[in-house]
Amino acid sequence: MKIALVHDWLTGMRGGEKALEVLCERFPSAELFTLVHVPGSVSSTVERLRVHRSFVQWLPFAKRRYRQYLPLFPAAVEQFDLDAFDLVLSTSHCCVKSVIRSARALHICYCLTPMRYAWDQFDAYFGAERIGRVGRRLARSFMARMARWDRDTADRVDRYVAISHHVAGRIARYYNRQASVVYPPVDTSFFSPDGSTPDRYALIVSALVPYKRVDVAVAACARAGVRLKIVGDGPERRTLERSATGDVEFLGRRPDEEIRHLYRRAAVVLLPGEEDFGIVPLEAQACGRPVVALGRGGALETVVPGETGLLVKEPGSEAFADAIAGALDRTFDASAIRRHAERFGRERFGDEMEGLVRQALEAAAR
Repeated sequence: MKIALVHDWLTGMRGGEKALEVLCERFPSAELFTLVHVPGSVSSTVERLRVHRSFVQWLPFAKRRYRQYLPLFPAAVEQFDLDAFDLVLSTSHCCVKSVIRSARALHICYCLTPMRYAWDQFDAYFGAERIGRVGRRLARSFMARMARWDRDTADRVDRYVAISHHVAGRIARYYNRQASVVYPPVDTSFFSPDGSTPDRYALIVSALVPYKRVDVAVAACARAGVRLKIVGDGPERRTLERSATGDVEFLGRRPDEEIRHLYRRAAVVLLPGEEDFGIVPLEAQACGRPVVALGRGGALETVVPGETGLLVKEPGSEAFADAIAGALDRTFDASAIRRHAERFGRERFGDEMEGLVRQALEAAAR
């Protein structure tokens, strides 16, 4: 059986790429298709597969500014040649769920999220305060077309698997399709406690993009008088650095070993935006550290209030500041936090996905 793995882009090891990494381990003979591949940006497990790239790869500055070519993504994914493959397994948060495969092939989509900027997070990316009123009107017209394409191509997938019940609800709402749920993998063997005494700082590990709402955490920590360390990079970094008040340290992208050390020493790890699932809270909990998260989306499925952290009802900086102060005044049981995170390990993810693929193939054969 020939298997194609399809992923939107390979430019770093974020949550989606860590799920893809496990799939590459479980299906080592598969071939990999992606819009843009930056060599060396993902793990050797992913890199060793044969990688097919779209024409976007060869456009000017595509390796750094690939998101600016969004209008070309539908054409790019539809030009992938998948005729030789019997199984297509896509990990999609943008466009690759819409690839065209042969009539005999089975397509299973591990859906990280429906295209968030085309649906319910348009204003976070294209609000008037970010691109102006004229820019917002133009973006609204274009993203409405993208949403129609995204919806109209939803039936190119035979079976959807969502990363959370929250995302399964969005798949039902936007695609009118039902989805199974398999939680993404957390490397609980790597992310583990070491008995470190926590320091009095808050930590964010995040891409610096609008919907992550890192600005809320910056303002909250300034209000609470707590040091904040931010790991990650992205288009919002300059804006955040210019507007930051209080004791904030922007660390950029850091290796996993350093991130693990920062988790272990943090007093609390923050998740200020609404996440589809959220790997960072579980990596932090695997290290025995509590999380303060917005009580919406995937955090409702990964954080146990009062046991592994606190959930904040309101999205503003004032509510977050109160929750941070409350978390610092509590004593959390690091062992209990760790046990909770162990339920989300890599082996469990691989087993569940392999079982689901096998089940789907058997059903298709019948």
